[in-house]
Amino acid sequence: MSAGGVATGTGSFARGVHPNDYKHFAAEAAIEVLPTPPELNIALSQHTGAPCEAVVKMKQEVAFGEVLGSAKGFVSASVHSPVNGIVRKLTVTTLPNGRHVRVIRVKPEGENLEGQALLDEVLGGEWPKSGLNQSHEEIAKAAGEAGLVGMGGAAFPTHVKFARNEKKPIDTLLLNGCECEPYLTSDYRLMLEYPGPIVTGALLAAKACGAGKIAIIVEDNKPAAVEKLRAAVEGTAIEVKAVHTKYPMGGEKSLIPAALGREVPTGGLPLDVGVVVMNVGTASALARAVLRGKPLTHRIVCVTGSGIVKPKNLLVPVGASYRSLIEFCGGLKPDAVRVIAGGPMMGFTLAQQDAPVTKGTSGITVLTKADVKQAEVTSCVRCGRCVDVCPLHLVPSKMAMAAKYRDWDLAKRYFLPACCECGCCAYVCPAAIPLVQLMRLGKVLMPRK
Repeated sequence: MSAGGVATGTGSFARGVHPNDYKHFAAEAAIEVLPTPPELNIALSQHTGAPCEAVVKMKQEVAFGEVLGSAKGFVSASVHSPVNGIVRKLTVTTLPNGRHVRVIRVKPEGENLEGQALLDEVLGGEWPKSGLNQSHEEIAKAAGEAGLVGMGGAAFPTHVKFARNEKKPIDTLLLNGCECEPYLTSDYRLMLEYPGPIVTGALLAAKACGAGKIAIIVEDNKPAAVEKLRAAVEGTAIEVKAVHTKYPMGGEKSLIPAALGREVPTGGLPLDVGVVVMNVGTASALARAVLRGKPLTHRIVCVTGSGIVKPKNLLVPVGASYRSLIEFCGGLKPDAVRVIAGGPMMGFTLAQQDAPVTKGTSGITVLTKADVKQAEVTSCVRCGRCVDVCPLHLVPSKMAMAAKYRDWDLAKRYFLPACCECGCCAYVCPAAIPLVQLMRLGKVLMPRK
């Protein structure tokens, strides 16, 4: 990187951990299309913010891309049908994170795109790098109408990030291609196979948020993706920067100091330091929404781990069950003992495989008995390792104990709401204390005022 480059950080951040990445299970598996399941369960709340409201009725025929649930609040995201089909009875399901949400059941009917035709529809074709004349209002509106959310896991409504704040102008857009969570390779395959919509989406996102500089950030354990992206950005002002492989590099408050040398204040947002961060998958979906008027109905999900018969990267419709993905990958091996929604650091163990894929589902990790070494939980020994690795400079042991004993004054004093739940603390804890689970529980139970 030249001295005058966009990304002027050191390529790393303070603290963090270095778990084995286990990318080899699915890194070479090209994106395949999941055959249309016999039923889809589309959650009305699969994003940060207010649930959307159903606008369809039982037995109603719906078309591919038609609105099923409409966002009624600013921080919300509409949902759309991934198929031509018929609406069944609305019901309730439990997501992997434990949330009970209303879902719209859709039974596919008639002709639906399959295989390469669906891949071409969602990701293929020509993606321009110039002549993008849309205004920032038009781009934000398209993102909102398409129901776009952050596809790296947080599922924050994309159009909200494009809201201009004159007191806090944005100068830099960072595209997050780090995919630091062990095992997962869905973003990697997207960057490798379809860099075109990522680049177009980056240019559109920069216009929407007012950023004059754009950088795509990728960990250096993905050299093939870096090469593909650098070829794809030729002729643009976009910089592609390889940073050190370190967990959680993909977190906004780790990525920004590594790429730009800026520190986001505790409890603050990237906005506070003039930055918008967007996942590469979200950028790809933005290009499709703006240029083709198509909503977010499908996403790439990595099914991986030593406990799955054939690891794959799949393009799947939102609302497909975890079970349908696992079965398409040959099912579980006999010694599989844990199925995780997401990766092992931040994911949730699945209680039942019929839970639906949402817009924020990036992967399914299946571990065997040999992978899961269940240590006995003991008392905290005050070793300070959790503090040493916390990328946000917090004190996880204090926050976890405050949550455990419902001491909300202590929880506020140690900034419990600022925890990003990356799992670094639990990874190094010699007492095997479930620090992340305690802090997640505390954030749910903690009084809002």
